Order: sequence, then structure tokens, then C-alpha cells
Amino acid sequence: MLTTLEMVDPHLFALFILTGLALNLTPGPDMLYVLASGVKGGRPNGVAAAAGIGVGGLVHTALAAVGLSALIVSSANAFAVVKYLGAAYLVFVGGKALLARGGGRALESSVLELHGSRPAPSTLSQTFARGVITNVLNPKVAIFFLAFVPQFVDASRGHIAAQFAILGTMFCISGTLVNAMVGWLSGSARHWFSARGTHRRWQGILDRVTGAIFVALGIRLALVERN
Repeated sequence: MLTTLEMVDPHLFALFILTGLALNLTPGPDMLYVLASGVKGGRPNGVAAAAGIGVGGLVHTALAAVGLSALIVSSANAFAVVKYLGAAYLVFVGGKALLARGGGRALESSVLELHGSRPAPSTLSQTFARGVITNVLNPKVAIFFLAFVPQFVDASRGHIAAQFAILGTMFCISGTLVNAMVGWLSGSARHWFSARGTHRRWQGILDRVTGAIFVALGIRLALVERN
């Protein structure tokens, strides 16, 4: 059985890890989502959001490895459908938070309403699922995987799909670790407010800020062009 280094050129692999880490450390929509989730829901929610984004990245990795992401990139209609579904989801969730009276659980309630469920005591699963959905329904991520990862694939070694899967998975792991750290640190801010008895006063503000971030991300996704 071939090892990872036998499938992937070791020099390209090392360069990929360093480049991927640099990209993951660069603030972007995913990190902003994790940051907002941590500030709003605390450390567990921040980490759950990071895990959801990571799983969404693995979905893109799998699709790209088997060539399905290429269809989204090459088809204007497929790209538009995925893009607007993702944008509508983000705007819906954020809009509900902005319009809700009395902060605290507006984002969670909107997601549960969207899925036809009743509010549950824990929102970690909803935070995780929202991370997966928003990442999977972002066609720009598919473009990124198809544009970035192939640069580190050595065709002479064969096993192109396997190389793609290995590199994409490593990128997702690196990104999840970085985002989990961001989620944990942002969740610490919420913990700080709670420990000082100011959490209830700040909850409505945090809910509105998070909602505005979601709406902004949705608008940004809707304006994304294929090229």
C-alpha cells in the first residue's frame, strides 16, 4: 500500500502545508462566521462552528476529487443555484436575528424554524450544521479547491484523486485547528461578560451584530462572480 509521501511529492507537500497554513491564518468569511458564533454562543459554539466549516471543506474536497466541483465551476446555472441558495440561507438566518425582539436565541430559533424543528436545549448541533451548510453552499470554496490544490499535485506520481483528497483533507484539518482556536478565544469574550453579570445586557447587541455579519456574508456570496 502506498504511503502519503509516495503518493504526494514530499517537497510539494511541505510547501502546501506552509502555504495552506498561511491562507488559513488570513481572516475571511469562514473565520468571521466562527468568530461571530463564538462571541454569540460561547466557546463550545465557536468550536462547533469551526468543526462545521471543516466538514464542509471535506465535502468540497470529496466532490473535487471525483470531479463534481468542476461541474459547478463550468456550469453557470449550477454555480448560480448553489450561490443563491447559500446567500438566501445566510440572509434568512441573519435577518431573523436582526428583526427579532428580545435577543438571546434569535439565530438558533431561525435555523430551527428553517428546518421545521422546535427549539432544543442545546444549539451546538445547529451551529455545527449551519457551518457545514454555509460552507458547502459557497461555490467560491469549490473554485478555491480546484484552483489551489492542483498546483501541488504531481501528475507523474499518478493517483491524482488520492493526492487531491490527501491535500484537501490536510488543508481542512489545518483550517479547522486555526478556526477552533479563533472560536475558543472569541467564546472567552462571552464568558468574560457572563462572569461579570453583563451577559444579559450584551446579549441583544451580540445577537444583532452576529445577524448583521450573516446578512453581510450572504450579500457578499450573492455578489460572487465565477471568475
